[in-house]
Amino acid sequence: MEYQSHIDASKLPDHIAIIMDGNGRWAKKQGLLNRIFGHKSAITSVRETTETCAELGIKYLTLYAFSTENWSRPQAEVNALMELLVSTIKSETPTLTKNNVRLKAIGDLESLPKSCQKELAETIEFTKHNTGLVLTLALSYSGRWELIEAVKKVAAAVVANEISISSINESTFRNYLADASLPDPELMIRTSGEFRISNFLLWQIAYTEIHITDTLWPDFRKQDLYNALIDFQKRERRFGKISEQLNGAKA
Repeated sequence: MEYQSHIDASKLPDHIAIIMDGNGRWAKKQGLLNRIFGHKSAITSVRETTETCAELGIKYLTLYAFSTENWSRPQAEVNALMELLVSTIKSETPTLTKNNVRLKAIGDLESLPKSCQKELAETIEFTKHNTGLVLTLALSYSGRWELIEAVKKVAAAVVANEISISSINESTFRNYLADASLPDPELMIRTSGEFRISNFLLWQIAYTEIHITDTLWPDFRKQDLYNALIDFQKRERRFGKISEQLNGAKA
């Protein structure tokens, strides 16, 4: 079935966030003993999802690529992931440019190996003038890490008399998040059928619609993305209100 024809182009989310889950299970299902094969196969999913979002006119795509908790995985897997990250960023830079995609990153980037930091910084600089989709990689990232870092920055600003305690509200606090320019995602997709948010964008997803798919991330293709968008467009986003208020009727 071609789902694209069922998508209302006027009701697309500006920002989609994805928890890319299931690489290890995918490798196991293929009879592969090394989980890194799942991570390598996932590159195709990242490329196709990014290109499809760019084609549809989605403005922001944020991918949960490596969490702070992932550092506790077996060292061999972490090392292989870091090497894969370097090679992928380098090889995908021309594709990003071709599709007018701007690359950004959030997370404790200084904890990444120097080679990763170098490739990441170079691609971010190379694509900074692109005006299409903003692709953000969450690397060595967690929502709790982000909130703690924001609190530290707010406290430092108060001590430096740059802001007063009484002036702190949701708007001012947001300015101290990892990237204040990113709008809240309207849609979050989680692959592999898991029903949890895994410490991702805890502040930003307060009213985000969540779509869970059983598809493992290496198998995720544009049809899966279309299906998520159709599901999203069926939702009534009330933000604490009731349907009658949204429809202009008397509550």
